[in-house]
Amino acid sequence: MERTTREPMSDADARKLLGDVDEVIIARGRRAEHRPAREVRPADLRGPTGNIRAPLVRRGRTLLVGFHPESLAALLT
Repeated sequence: MERTTREPMSDADARKLLGDVDEVIIARGRRAEHRPAREVRPADLRGPTGNIRAPLVRRGRTLLVGFHPESLAALLT
């Protein structure tokens, strides 16, 4: 059996995802920053390790990047 590993999201993939949404919510610690997608760069989605923050949740035309309980609950209701 061949073992495969998942590769981190590339900047091109992040740009495509940002082009498909209108609003991005970026969770950092206890705060969440709401920004129009056109103002967000792929580097803004990355955490301290250089990878895209997890979880990455898209609902409709809104994207949540990182864990923020209040934003996640609002997005899923």
